[in-house]
Amino acid sequence: MTKSREKSKIEIKNKRASFEYEFLESFTAGIVLTGTEIKSIRAGKASLVDSYCYFASGELYVKNMHIADYWWASFNKHDPRRDRKLLLTKKELRKLFRGTREKGNTIVATKLFISDNGYAKLRISLAKGKREYDKRHSIKEKDLRRENDRSL
Repeated sequence: MTKSREKSKIEIKNKRASFEYEFLESFTAGIVLTGTEIKSIRAGKASLVDSYCYFASGELYVKNMHIADYWWASFNKHDPRRDRKLLLTKKELRKLFRGTREKGNTIVATKLFISDNGYAKLRISLAKGKREYDKRHSIKEKDLRRENDRSL
């Protein structure tokens, strides 16, 4: 008898990233985790605030992604802010590497979620930093949308 898998509701978003950066292209990457880290993610105890990605020896890592200690674990606890390796194809890695060589571009973690097959995935985006007037324009657009929704 096959067990039907329920769709996971775990979605941890980096809301500040959309305000600070303009997204150019997005990718979905797998993450190399330890046993207690995946349990904490499934409990919703993770944060993407101030997280970014960097290349080291041809591999992509995410830095400053906080995954809280699993409260039930008694030993073999993980470091909450350790650098975690991301799993992408070579073609995607080359594309991201070329993109980061342009001035002002970086790779930002935007969303952490559990896929349908039960693995933790990280949505990353090649992003360009917004300037102050771009941020003001984004705030103005958001306010206009809110006013239009209220009037309807």
